[in-house]
Amino acid sequence: MNSIDSKLRKDEAIIYRTKCHWAMFLGPVVVIVIGWLALRGQGIHAMALMAFGLVWGIFSSVSLNGSELGLTRTRVLMNAGFPLVKSYDIPLNEIAAIDYYQPSLGSMLNFGKVMIVYDRGSRCSIRFVCSPAEFVAEVRQQIISLGPFSP
Repeated sequence: MNSIDSKLRKDEAIIYRTKCHWAMFLGPVVVIVIGWLALRGQGIHAMALMAFGLVWGIFSSVSLNGSELGLTRTRVLMNAGFPLVKSYDIPLNEIAAIDYYQPSLGSMLNFGKVMIVYDRGSRCSIRFVCSPAEFVAEVRQQIISLGPFSP
Protein backbone atom coordinates (compact mmCIF):
# COMPACT_ATOMS: atom_id res chain seq x y z
CA MET A 1 0.00 0.00 0.00
CA ASN A 2 1.34 3.43 -0.92
CA SER A 3 2.26 5.74 1.91
CA ILE A 4 0.74 9.20 1.96
CA ASP A 5 4.31 10.55 1.99
CA SER A 6 4.74 9.32 -1.58
CA LYS A 7 1.83 11.56 -2.66
CA LEU A 8 3.38 14.77 -1.33
CA ARG A 9 4.51 17.49 -3.69
CA LYS A 10 7.96 19.00 -3.37
CA ASP A 11 6.75 22.04 -1.42
CA GLU A 12 4.33 20.13 0.85
CA ALA A 13 4.68 18.73 4.34
CA ILE A 14 2.34 16.78 6.58
CA ILE A 15 1.18 19.05 9.42
CA TYR A 16 -1.01 16.44 11.15
CA ARG A 17 -0.94 12.66 10.81
CA THR A 18 -2.95 9.85 12.39
CA LYS A 19 -3.49 6.15 11.82
CA CYS A 20 -6.20 3.59 12.43
CA HIS A 21 -6.75 2.30 15.96
CA TRP A 22 -5.88 -1.14 17.36
CA ALA A 23 -9.58 -1.58 18.21
CA MET A 24 -10.10 -3.02 14.74
CA PHE A 25 -8.84 -6.29 16.30
CA LEU A 26 -11.75 -6.49 18.76
CA GLY A 27 -14.09 -8.17 16.24
CA PRO A 28 -11.66 -10.94 15.24
CA VAL A 29 -10.71 -11.57 18.87
CA VAL A 30 -14.38 -11.96 19.88
CA VAL A 31 -14.99 -14.41 17.01
CA ILE A 32 -11.92 -16.48 17.94
CA VAL A 33 -12.94 -16.58 21.63
CA ILE A 34 -16.49 -17.65 20.77
CA GLY A 35 -15.09 -20.37 18.50
CA TRP A 36 -12.73 -21.54 21.24
CA LEU A 37 -15.55 -21.64 23.80
CA ALA A 38 -17.73 -23.66 21.41
CA LEU A 39 -14.94 -26.06 20.42
CA ARG A 40 -16.07 -28.97 22.65
CA GLY A 41 -19.69 -28.92 21.54
CA GLN A 42 -19.42 -27.87 17.91
CA GLY A 43 -16.11 -29.39 16.79
CA ILE A 44 -15.43 -28.62 13.13
CA HIS A 45 -17.87 -25.70 13.05
CA ALA A 46 -16.09 -24.01 15.94
CA MET A 47 -12.75 -24.60 14.24
CA ALA A 48 -14.10 -23.00 11.07
CA LEU A 49 -15.27 -20.02 13.13
CA MET A 50 -11.82 -19.71 14.70
CA ALA A 51 -10.19 -19.93 11.26
CA PHE A 52 -12.49 -17.17 10.03
CA GLY A 53 -11.52 -15.03 13.03
CA LEU A 54 -7.84 -15.66 12.33
CA VAL A 55 -8.15 -14.65 8.66
CA TRP A 56 -10.14 -11.57 9.68
CA GLY A 57 -7.39 -10.73 12.19
CA ILE A 58 -4.69 -11.05 9.51
CA PHE A 59 -6.63 -8.74 7.20
CA SER A 60 -7.11 -6.29 10.09
CA SER A 61 -3.38 -6.37 10.82
CA VAL A 62 -2.45 -5.58 7.22
CA SER A 63 -5.10 -2.85 7.13
CA LEU A 64 -3.86 -1.34 10.41
CA ASN A 65 -0.24 -1.26 9.25
CA GLY A 66 -1.09 0.29 5.89
CA SER A 67 -3.63 2.88 6.93
CA GLU A 68 -2.86 6.52 7.58
CA LEU A 69 -4.50 9.91 7.34
CA GLY A 70 -2.59 13.11 6.80
CA LEU A 71 -3.26 16.81 6.54
CA THR A 72 -1.17 19.30 4.60
CA ARG A 73 -1.77 23.03 4.22
CA THR A 74 -3.86 22.41 1.09
CA ARG A 75 -5.32 18.89 1.19
CA VAL A 76 -6.31 15.78 3.12
CA LEU A 77 -4.63 12.50 2.18
CA MET A 78 -6.06 9.16 3.29
CA ASN A 79 -5.21 5.51 2.73
CA ALA A 80 -7.13 2.79 4.54
CA GLY A 81 -8.45 -0.72 4.15
CA PHE A 82 -7.45 -4.13 2.95
CA PRO A 83 -8.08 -5.88 0.55
CA LEU A 84 -10.24 -3.06 -0.84
CA VAL A 85 -7.98 -0.05 -0.35
CA LYS A 86 -9.63 3.34 -0.02
CA SER A 87 -7.33 6.13 -1.12
CA TYR A 88 -8.39 9.78 -1.11
CA ASP A 89 -6.67 13.03 -2.02
CA ILE A 90 -9.09 15.83 -1.19
CA PRO A 91 -8.21 19.53 -1.63
CA LEU A 92 -9.29 21.54 1.42
CA ASN A 93 -11.15 24.09 -0.72
CA GLU A 94 -13.44 21.30 -1.98
CA ILE A 95 -14.49 20.08 1.46
CA ALA A 96 -18.12 21.04 2.13
CA ALA A 97 -18.40 19.25 5.50
CA ILE A 98 -16.28 17.12 7.78
CA ASP A 99 -17.42 15.38 10.94
CA TYR A 100 -16.75 12.34 13.08
CA TYR A 101 -18.76 9.75 14.97
CA GLN A 102 -17.64 7.96 18.12
CA PRO A 103 -19.71 5.14 19.62
CA SER A 104 -19.52 4.61 23.38
CA LEU A 105 -16.58 2.22 23.12
CA GLY A 106 -14.92 4.63 20.69
CA SER A 107 -15.20 7.44 23.22
CA MET A 108 -13.55 5.28 25.88
CA LEU A 109 -10.73 4.05 23.62
CA ASN A 110 -10.48 7.25 21.50
CA PHE A 111 -11.38 5.96 18.03
CA GLY A 112 -14.20 6.68 15.60
CA LYS A 113 -15.32 7.23 12.03
CA VAL A 114 -14.34 10.34 10.04
CA MET A 115 -16.78 11.41 7.32
CA ILE A 116 -16.03 14.01 4.63
CA VAL A 117 -18.42 15.50 2.06
CA TYR A 118 -16.57 17.15 -0.81
CA ASP A 119 -16.70 18.13 -4.47
CA ARG A 120 -20.45 18.66 -4.90
CA GLY A 121 -21.75 15.72 -2.88
CA SER A 122 -19.02 13.06 -3.07
CA ARG A 123 -18.54 11.36 0.28
CA CYS A 124 -15.90 9.31 1.98
CA SER A 125 -15.62 7.77 5.41
CA ILE A 126 -12.84 5.98 7.23
CA ARG A 127 -13.58 3.85 10.31
CA PHE A 128 -11.40 3.13 13.35
CA VAL A 129 -9.50 6.43 13.12
CA CYS A 130 -7.33 7.27 16.17
CA SER A 131 -8.29 10.58 17.80
CA PRO A 132 -10.98 11.53 15.25
CA ALA A 133 -11.96 14.71 17.12
CA GLU A 134 -8.39 16.03 16.93
CA PHE A 135 -8.11 15.17 13.23
CA VAL A 136 -11.40 16.89 12.38
CA ALA A 137 -10.47 19.94 14.48
CA GLU A 138 -7.11 20.22 12.68
CA VAL A 139 -8.77 19.97 9.26
CA ARG A 140 -11.36 22.60 10.21
CA GLN A 141 -8.63 24.89 11.53
CA GLN A 142 -6.66 24.50 8.31
CA ILE A 143 -9.78 25.26 6.22
CA ILE A 144 -10.37 28.43 8.26
CA SER A 145 -6.75 29.51 7.81
CA LEU A 146 -7.13 29.31 4.02
CA GLY A 147 -9.55 32.23 4.19
CA PRO A 148 -12.71 32.94 2.22
CA PHE A 149 -13.43 30.89 -0.86
CA SER A 150 -14.74 32.12 -4.16
CA PRO A 151 -17.53 29.99 -5.65
